Order: sequence, then C-alpha cells, then structure tokens
Amino acid sequence: MFASIRRYRLRSGSMDDLLHLVDSDFAETIQEADGFVAYEVIDCGDGQLVTMSVFRDSDAAAASADMAAEWIRSTLAAQFDLERLDVMLGEMAVSRAMSEMLEPAHH
Repeated sequence: MFASIRRYRLRSGSMDDLLHLVDSDFAETIQEADGFVAYEVIDCGDGQLVTMSVFRDSDAAAASADMAAEWIRSTLAAQFDLERLDVMLGEMAVSRAMSEMLEPAHH
C-alpha cells in the first residue's frame, strides 16, 4: 500500500465549513477511486491541516494528489484560500488500525 500525504494552510474561510465540505464531498468522491484503502484528514490547529490518502498502488496514490488539487480549484477556490504546502508519497511500511478507524468521522 502507498500513501499520499498533503499539508495545507487555510489562509481565509472557516475551518469547520471547509472540513464539512471535505467530509461530505471530497471524501465521498475519493473513496470511489480505483485502489482506494483509506482517507484521513487531521486538523492541526492554527489553520493547518494534513490529509492522507492510502491506495493499493503508487500510481493511484500519486493520482489522488492531482484529484485533490483539482477538487480544491473547482470546489473550494471561490470560498476558501487554501494553500498546499507540501506533498509526499511513500510506501506504507507499518500500519495498525482499530475498528473505529473504519467509521466515517462527520463534523
């Protein structure tokens, strides 16, 4: 499995509104992509957030970064100033999860 990790800064707009849109729109879309395993969003405070998309293969994980960038341009740009700070791609080396991780976290 491979992960695409992206780090963002919200320069303007409500984090709660942004997270609601991510949860109700983008998360629903990305889970339909070929090879999807998991999608997580971490609110790091101070307008910072990190997302992690996990896929079965490297190409699909890399494509998820492009999918996220396009969704930000087409869906968020009018309402939010969201800056992508970093993108990393790598093979999952160690992974553990409790069953609660399989339940959607709605805001």
